[in-house]
Amino acid sequence: MNIGDWIVKWSRITPDKTAIMDDEQEFSYKELNDRCNRLTNYLLKQGVGKGDRIAIISHNCHQFMEIFFASSKVGAVFVPLNWRMAVTEIVGVLNDCSPKFIFFEGEFSDLIISVREKVEHIERYIGLGDHGLSWADAYDDIESFPATEPFGLAPTSFEDPHIILYTSGTTGEPKGAILSIRKAFYNTLNANIFFGLTPADIFLVSRPLFHSGGLLIDSLPTLYKGATVMYKRRFSTREYLEAVVRYQVTISEPAATFLNFLLKESDYDLSSNLRSLRSFYTGGERVPPTLIKAYHEKGLPLSQLFGMTETSTVTWLPAEYTYRKIGSVGKPVFHGEVKIVNKEGNEVAPGETGEILVGGPILMSGYWNKPEQTKECIKEGWLYTGDLATVDDEGFIYIIDRSKDTYISGGENIHPAEVEKSLLTNPKIFDVAVYGVPDEKWGEVGKASIVLKDGQQMTQDEVLAFLDGRIGKYKIPKHIEFIKELPMTATGKIKRYVLIEAFKAGLDQKEKA
Repeated sequence: MNIGDWIVKWSRITPDKTAIMDDEQEFSYKELNDRCNRLTNYLLKQGVGKGDRIAIISHNCHQFMEIFFASSKVGAVFVPLNWRMAVTEIVGVLNDCSPKFIFFEGEFSDLIISVREKVEHIERYIGLGDHGLSWADAYDDIESFPATEPFGLAPTSFEDPHIILYTSGTTGEPKGAILSIRKAFYNTLNANIFFGLTPADIFLVSRPLFHSGGLLIDSLPTLYKGATVMYKRRFSTREYLEAVVRYQVTISEPAATFLNFLLKESDYDLSSNLRSLRSFYTGGERVPPTLIKAYHEKGLPLSQLFGMTETSTVTWLPAEYTYRKIGSVGKPVFHGEVKIVNKEGNEVAPGETGEILVGGPILMSGYWNKPEQTKECIKEGWLYTGDLATVDDEGFIYIIDRSKDTYISGGENIHPAEVEKSLLTNPKIFDVAVYGVPDEKWGEVGKASIVLKDGQQMTQDEVLAFLDGRIGKYKIPKHIEFIKELPMTATGKIKRYVLIEAFKAGLDQKEKA
């Protein structure tokens, strides 16, 4: 098993079929395989071999996937970097995984200069496009290498490390999840099942390729099936809609935040512009029911997936259940096991709350260089996700919250997601984060950081009045603030720890005053 062989085989079966569309460029499967071979031969000549790490920092583009497949062919471990991280975070990641080479888009040259000053083990820097760094190699020069199939490749096995994906760092330091060839393969099979992929499909990838969603859920399954993926380095909502119409895109999985922005495009009739989409999904932990209802009213059944870096997709909701099971993330994927257990480890009854455990071939192998943290989350073949959920009597799963986000106020457990869902039904509110902060009387109380929709105004009293009667009084946040935007990870998860630390810093300043 070598995932790089997928492109080889399609280059023989349908050589002229479009594999990748990239900012008005198109590459057939034969062209893609030729480019991957040139890069593979380059890597082999430079001494890259099985187990070496190869990092990349780039927007979505065809080169990203070429580097991914060439890394697969030589048996190297692919490490995509989140370019939204701070320099200190990126340096920490690079020092953790010690890549031999790093590929970078020219836009990130200043970042690479800073990295080079702090990381010594990287042997080669290869720039995509114009980068202006005399000491870095040019990606285009690799085109001079032969496009013939490389010889002498080391054999790979199912359990070989294939990718290291670093977690979003919602609680601080990112951890590198080791994804084996086995995991990538079964994730690909799952995606083929729930998307119903065929070679005729065009998948518009709007999520970043450094994220499990963009790479493992969207791109890899599409190319495995011999279909077409479409990338742009950046997407505005209008460019997204124009691309769907122009290319008659059939599948797309935008982030919930992006879908909210799409609703604001008053110059476009979403019902007609998106009618070519036969599979329309979103994922992540923040998909308000109001968003699903808004698309349902436009005749667009927006369905949900649930997953995480350590597993990729865990559950999926078929489109026919989108409205009847609104708010549900569906049932477990075909190749994967899921159970919801209480604190005693027993599976919960319908309606009861427990933690989601994931097993089967979709599990990561562990965290890179972190055996103790691996043991903490994987026990007896089950990954303890930290996500709290319930299941109904038909087996559909509903996410309640992250266990680490739950706070205790006056002895009562409060799930921020429950409060956030109530607030997100208010037509003035665009987004919100609820979290626990210190309180002398109750130990902890809730604080809500609210982002209003453009042109809207609201007061704290209005927020409190809106929540009154919708949730228990003890769940209503004591503190309300209005901010321009929430601190988010690249995958759309709220950095609650940033908000909590800001609150504590404010308390310290008051005490000093």
